[in-house]
Amino acid sequence: MLDPSAGPLAGITVVALEQAVSAPMCTRALADFGARVIKVENPSGGDFARYYDDVVQGQAAHFVWCNRGKESVTLDLKSDAGVELLHRLLDRADVLVSNLAPGATARLGLAPQDISARHPDLIAVEIDGFGAGGPLSHKRAYDLLVQAESGVCAVTGTADSPAKPGPPMADVTTGLYAALSILATLCGRLRNGPGSGTNIAVSLFDMMAEMMGYHLNYARYSGVDLVPLGMSSPAVAPYGAYRTADDQTVVLGTTNDREWQRLSRDMLGRPDLAEDARFLTNPGRCEHRAELDDAIGSWCAAHDLEHIQKVADEVGIGNSRYNKPSEVINHPQLVERHRLRTIDTPGGRIVAVLPPAVIDGFEPPMGPVPGLGEHTDSLLAEIGCSAAEIATLRGSGAVGARYQPPVEAS
Repeated sequence: MLDPSAGPLAGITVVALEQAVSAPMCTRALADFGARVIKVENPSGGDFARYYDDVVQGQAAHFVWCNRGKESVTLDLKSDAGVELLHRLLDRADVLVSNLAPGATARLGLAPQDISARHPDLIAVEIDGFGAGGPLSHKRAYDLLVQAESGVCAVTGTADSPAKPGPPMADVTTGLYAALSILATLCGRLRNGPGSGTNIAVSLFDMMAEMMGYHLNYARYSGVDLVPLGMSSPAVAPYGAYRTADDQTVVLGTTNDREWQRLSRDMLGRPDLAEDARFLTNPGRCEHRAELDDAIGSWCAAHDLEHIQKVADEVGIGNSRYNKPSEVINHPQLVERHRLRTIDTPGGRIVAVLPPAVIDGFEPPMGPVPGLGEHTDSLLAEIGCSAAEIATLRGSGAVGARYQPPVEAS
């Protein structure tokens, strides 16, 4: 039996043909649970997300976020030798995850039927933009494009200023759902025994259609497109952000009639609002949202944030402080719960947030972020290549240049 402290996925090997965020987030989640992740990169620069910016000690913020705990091997998959090396890695792997451009895996001989024939026990997961068989299936798909196409941008921001949610929601949620699909498949094999390989497809568009469930239901059955309300929700009221006397922003939320009664009577001291027939039910409160926001906004403007949150907590009303990212990096809820760690990267040690799941007896490995091709030689040696063979492969361009660690500044 595996040592649980080694991680629930210890012994599972994942090969990743990945770039940007969706597949890297999938495989990082697997690495956080103890899987070995081998990231296959193009020798000519690798994952393009490495170069989005250079703000994290010379590295890209996206890349160090999504790629800790992996090994990087550089293979030229346009060469026969590079593709053959990939297949030798897959011979020893449990899972393949990819999110290349439309048609790229088929051109590499990694279409589902090819995988089933050559690697019959492999779980192969392909993340794409729009899914196969539709009029948009051929299109490239980036997070913003999919969020716009799926209606997400139309329900974010305000009526006059639609917006893309700040985090890359399509990429992240699709990556995590792909990881969930892998875990479900592994669980099935654990219960039912080894079987044939499994091909899994997850598209960003389908994931966003799932995330839009409430809004799509509302539009389908009411005939109405809900208007986005910025820091509020069209589904419930009152629910929103209000300025305070000390020039901060408090966010208050109610989700049922009982909470509304407590907010109006016990927090605002306004029994007249609690008894007003217009506000007795959530549909009525949504219809008369402006009047409620005026009343709550006036009360909040007369009190500072600390007082508002103290009273809200006392009477059982959900509340939070509106924070900027710079106010979250050392948030006391993270610091006091020891949710921050330092991890190694080619540019030096950086701070990272622990993965969300807390598992008794298991400390997530939080492994290093790999340099481009850092593990090429060791991985090729592992699949039986001699030093001379590696040198020949390198000379032919089938693998990338020997990794040179960055020189630390004195």
